[in-house]
Amino acid sequence: MYTQLGYKLVFHRKAKCQYLLLRSIASVTHHPTLFPSIATPIPLWYNCENFHECNRTNQGIELNCKPRGSPIVIKQIPDIVISRLPVYLRELTRLAEEEGKVTTSSHELGQRLGISSAQIRKDLSHFGEFGKQGTGYHIGYLIDQLREILNLKGEWQVALIGAGYLGHALAHYQGFEHRGFHIAWVFDNDPRKVGEEMNGLIVRDIATLESVLAANQVKIAILVVPASAAQEITDRLVAAGITAILSYAPIHLNVPHGVHVTYSDPVVQLQRMTFYL
Repeated sequence: MYTQLGYKLVFHRKAKCQYLLLRSIASVTHHPTLFPSIATPIPLWYNCENFHECNRTNQGIELNCKPRGSPIVIKQIPDIVISRLPVYLRELTRLAEEEGKVTTSSHELGQRLGISSAQIRKDLSHFGEFGKQGTGYHIGYLIDQLREILNLKGEWQVALIGAGYLGHALAHYQGFEHRGFHIAWVFDNDPRKVGEEMNGLIVRDIATLESVLAANQVKIAILVVPASAAQEITDRLVAAGITAILSYAPIHLNVPHGVHVTYSDPVVQLQRMTFYL
């Protein structure tokens, strides 16, 4: 089963079609029969009409597939589309929880977000058909589908690297746990910070980084360290099995294929804004 090998498949339905989202390129390159020579960045969607006997398991999807003759359909989703899905999810959640709405439309959603309704429909169409003309989208259903597409059905355990001012603020941020994430460990190399308590967490010595991450099979890390230390820590994170890094360090990080890095540098964002002033 793929999930036992560290891969993740998410199952969706669209009318008579079924789609599988492979969460790791390894799911592609390590299936020599179905995908002998594919080396395409994730995420990928595969039209399951070319297969049969795709069965759910308690951990994901177990494939017991045989090609039906026609070549498998591969569709790469642009990263810009993926980046908008959490924004849709956030606004839909507000509509449901704060306003008690049951249905919405791409027009209403677009007005609230400053995105055209056509763009929203196009983005969602990459993953299936979630609404009906004239009635729009059922908010609860669309929330469930987006959470599944984004692999947010459970809670992700996150390691926070850096216990300085910004790390302290992130450790106390209450928004993570309501949106699928839980900061479970904090690490630092400063002996004065090691052993301190941060929002119920004890700051650990960075020397224990690899052992803790490997023992708990952690996949996500938030990096809040100086630029001079960022690459070294990143290399250690990757070696320990981390495949997703949110970096606040003001430097580009070099990572191997299959590791995704997202950057959050407020200075860069401000410099982008000053262009328009």
